[in-house]
Amino acid sequence: MTKPPRKTSQPLLRETEAPARSRPRRPRDPAQPQLPFDSMPARIEPCLALLKAKLPIGPQWAFEVKWDGYRLAVHIEPKGVRIITRGGDDWADRFPTIVASAKELNVGTAILDGEAVVLDAQGRSDFAALYWSLGGRGGKSPSHEAIFCAFDLLYFDGHDLTRMEQAGRRHLLEDLLGESQDAIRLSQEAEADGETFLRAAREHGLKGIIAKHRDKPYRSGRLGDWLTIKCIQSDSFFIVGYDPSTSARGGIGSLLLAARRGEELVYVGSVETGFNKRDLFNLRKMLDKLKTKRAPVAVKGHNIVFAQPTLIAEIDYHAWTEDGKLRHATYRGLREVQDNAAIYEIGE
Repeated sequence: MTKPPRKTSQPLLRETEAPARSRPRRPRDPAQPQLPFDSMPARIEPCLALLKAKLPIGPQWAFEVKWDGYRLAVHIEPKGVRIITRGGDDWADRFPTIVASAKELNVGTAILDGEAVVLDAQGRSDFAALYWSLGGRGGKSPSHEAIFCAFDLLYFDGHDLTRMEQAGRRHLLEDLLGESQDAIRLSQEAEADGETFLRAAREHGLKGIIAKHRDKPYRSGRLGDWLTIKCIQSDSFFIVGYDPSTSARGGIGSLLLAARRGEELVYVGSVETGFNKRDLFNLRKMLDKLKTKRAPVAVKGHNIVFAQPTLIAEIDYHAWTEDGKLRHATYRGLREVQDNAAIYEIGE
């Protein structure tokens, strides 16, 4: 028997029913005492979710959708808006609609943590659609389709919130964003227990869910305060070559993939589905520029074209075979270097 749905977070205590909103900062009156403010950090390393096979149990855990896009931090400052990638690059010029929505928020300074996504007709995040909306790998096209799903608030009106517990940061984020349907939207917290939510995520074809400990501060790195439970296995791998084909579009029969094991690369199989015509021709063009006679991994085969391990592919798969290869792999798209995607690590 599942427990009843959790009530949505209530607004912070205040005298009126109006939602809490901050106002753009005004010049300080010299006659008034200087209030203490925390300086706004140029960048905060993100809190990353630790992969777990089982759901955590207990009322201290909150659950959200696992979005499939680019992890970003939106910095709202008096001088403008910056959109910072995991690698530290400013992508404000690539997400003009998100920048415009950030400027409309009634706040002087803030740092929003979240994910840029493009939604499909069913409201699910589609990484391939986001990738191509930005012009593909290395493309400079601005995405007008992308929205920002905000799931944390790290800095607010001159105050560093990273030391506050997750539940308190969530209250402030909900009050700030409300029910906005603009290019910046609140990543909704589940109103059901984890098992019910995970079952619904699987039925709707979602990538997975995220569990967050309500009592923890915001800590950078993968420390277990946030957990990810996947419906579909999806990870990042190096493309280390391709198997040429005279019949396949673009001349690529399959892509060769590699994971990390310490300082070495290990061959983990190939992928031959999930491509469209544009994918294959672009991949062939990029891989031919990365050709190398020295095999980056140990793999048997004839006529294989090896490539320097530079391109990073996002791959969906069902499981691992006994000999350490991906089972039923599907290509989803390329990761940008600035996205700082973590290459799959094989345990010793």
